[in-house]
Amino acid sequence: MSFYICSHCGYGSASWIGKCPDCGQWNSLKEQQDLSPEKHESQTFQVTKLSQIKTQNKKKLSTGVFEFDRVIGGGFIPGSVTLITGEPGIGKSTLLLQILALFNTLYVSGEEGAEQVKERFDRLKISDKNFSFSNTQQVEAIIKGFKHAADQYQIIVIDSVQTIYSSKIESATGSVTQLKEVTAQLISFAKKTKIPVVMIGHITKEGEIAGPKTLEHMVDTVISFEGEKVSQFRILRTNKNRFGSTDEIGIFQMSERGLVEIKSPLAFLDNNRVSAPGMVTVGVTEGKRILFFEIQSLISPTILPVPRRVVKGIDYNKILLLLAVIRKYYGFALDRYDIYLNVVGGVLIKSTAAELGIVAAIISSFKNKPLKKNSVFVGEIGLLGEVRPIIFEEKIVKEARRLGFKNIFSSQNIKTVKQINPLFHY
Repeated sequence: MSFYICSHCGYGSASWIGKCPDCGQWNSLKEQQDLSPEKHESQTFQVTKLSQIKTQNKKKLSTGVFEFDRVIGGGFIPGSVTLITGEPGIGKSTLLLQILALFNTLYVSGEEGAEQVKERFDRLKISDKNFSFSNTQQVEAIIKGFKHAADQYQIIVIDSVQTIYSSKIESATGSVTQLKEVTAQLISFAKKTKIPVVMIGHITKEGEIAGPKTLEHMVDTVISFEGEKVSQFRILRTNKNRFGSTDEIGIFQMSERGLVEIKSPLAFLDNNRVSAPGMVTVGVTEGKRILFFEIQSLISPTILPVPRRVVKGIDYNKILLLLAVIRKYYGFALDRYDIYLNVVGGVLIKSTAAELGIVAAIISSFKNKPLKKNSVFVGEIGLLGEVRPIIFEEKIVKEARRLGFKNIFSSQNIKTVKQINPLFHY
């Protein structure tokens, strides 16, 4: 008995269908071999009491790059499978070459040739004596070849997983079915050999990993590498980690010599900045780190029937919510104004601690009056116009004082958005 699997979304059917009912693709269902339960070997049901299991502290493979190690929990766990994602050209391959310089690494690339990888090493001035290269794209051949030389390597890199295929699956390389099979074989290989596997995964236009988020549920750790290509800053976040916390982030700065670690909480602020209408400094926690960002706002009368709302570095829906609060509780009707908001540095702020500063920036630009010099804002805005405390608020306030901020506004001294008005410098 045969069955059919969609090469685009993985939908299964007992008979061939011209159009996939799930994703709508035509001629995407391919016949697969029968994997019915009767053809599998019988297994014996076994139960083990967890109280009888003795755990051992696994020695982590530290990369020597503190900003990366803090994100993954101190280093790679033997037998773990890590997925690193990000937009094309953001610097994923460059990051891997730098963090794996200390290990004997097998670098499998289906996108670049050996000369291209060698040129990147030369440009970054990194020693390549510990790296071996392969452009084999069949996962069965990769695993078979690695087993014969397992003693030579400490880690294996797949760049990228979308370029690797399995001979067991007839669908196109990069399809959901191929991705599942390739990843399943790599996971099984990693667990048996205790060799860490690091895979690079592409991001689609919708911001998903390899189309649907198929691989996130299979691997041990998912790390996203974020940042604007035109910006020099990059942020490393952990979306999933079976061996540690997901609260840490790593910050890097792109330079001619590759990625440089950033440890200063003021890295995103301009040392020569001056107070101006619409400009606000906010203090937030990204993971467990305290960082300070500059938010700029521009409010101008519109000539369009529908005013423009252009937002960069902040969630668009959050801005719409804050504009509704300003309209209701502050009395400013911004329906006839174009609104532009930007986080300087090309980074994305996810913390709610920036909301008080966002409101202050919008009002400052609307009134065309700057806020008091050397100010920082920390606080979340509620739907009733109140300023709510956030996690680690006291820690952010103490850090702001230590760094020399004189005017610190938070839920401790600002209770509602109406109290922002006296803060402007006349």
